[in-house]
Amino acid sequence: MTVYTDRLGRARERMRELGVDVLLLSTGADLPYFTGYEAMPLERLTMLVVRADREAEPVLIVPRLEAPRVVEHPDAFAIRPWDETDDPIAVVAELARGVRAAAIGDQTWARFVLALQAVLPAVEFRRATDVTGPLRIVKDAAEIDALRAAATAVDDIAVVMRDRGFAGRREIDVHRELVERMLDAGHQRANFAIVATGSNAASPHHDPSTRIIERGELVLCDFGGTMNGYCSDITRMYSVGESAPDVRDAYDVLVAAQEAGVRSATVGTRCEAVDAAARRVIADAGYGDAFVHRTGHGIGAEAHEDPYVVAGNDTPLVPGHAFSVEPGIYLAGRFGMRLEDIVVATAAGPERLNRAPRDLAVVD
Repeated sequence: MTVYTDRLGRARERMRELGVDVLLLSTGADLPYFTGYEAMPLERLTMLVVRADREAEPVLIVPRLEAPRVVEHPDAFAIRPWDETDDPIAVVAELARGVRAAAIGDQTWARFVLALQAVLPAVEFRRATDVTGPLRIVKDAAEIDALRAAATAVDDIAVVMRDRGFAGRREIDVHRELVERMLDAGHQRANFAIVATGSNAASPHHDPSTRIIERGELVLCDFGGTMNGYCSDITRMYSVGESAPDVRDAYDVLVAAQEAGVRSATVGTRCEAVDAAARRVIADAGYGDAFVHRTGHGIGAEAHEDPYVVAGNDTPLVPGHAFSVEPGIYLAGRFGMRLEDIVVATAAGPERLNRAPRDLAVVD
């Protein structure tokens, strides 16, 4: 039995609990979770059809020109290539014949959803996340090992950057260096590399620009990618020369806030309580209005997934939940700062997957 056979079996159990007759997965992270195959976002339909009844074999419908990219797992699913003159919607409809409720992947293109609704007018369509989310949110040991390896790779980059010169370089140049280093470190792709300096860092998702980095400024580097199917994500701060005392004081608050968030992330603690623990430190220091986003997001096959560490999410942490803890302080026109590590909830307490130093690194 492969991991995919087990996962599909658990998905079918979940489907029967929810009264879902068929699961339809196209582009997005759900498909590789159950098949090992990541579909390209093409105008040609790729779709895994999984019926809840045990007798029906799961079938991966894939364009014939893409079929060579699929690693076969015959114990888990069959592969049905389709030719350019075929109608893949009709193939899906035939496999879904007689169903009453279908759960369709959240990232399925609207053109395919609408086409399926047209040929299956009596079927109730639901979100596949209701089926797949509770399965994917809890990482097994192999998944945590993959996340740990990805985290170690970006840790090494964060450390190397402490010895790199920043002054006189453009944000976009540092961005490109981070991307190249992630690929050289074993990531199959770089998902993002935010490099924001000075007042630009007050925009949490700033696009790297041609702005020249000057001495006396902070540089925010938030970067991550995908390595062997699982994501990395880390944020570290660099000071080009010594920072002003008020900046260093704000950074001390940030470090304390992140530590409070990590320490609170114990099994049984609600996600919103982790957010509150980090937020309270920043608010007590007078920067409450400058912390403008949630404390964290889940991570796995996607850079952002459940569970979200945010007010209003009363989901209790369980062993295997993996998520970021990344409080920030952003002062418009002055500076922005964020500190981020990936954390896994375990029975023994929260485990940081990122081990790179968290101090404000002084660089040239």
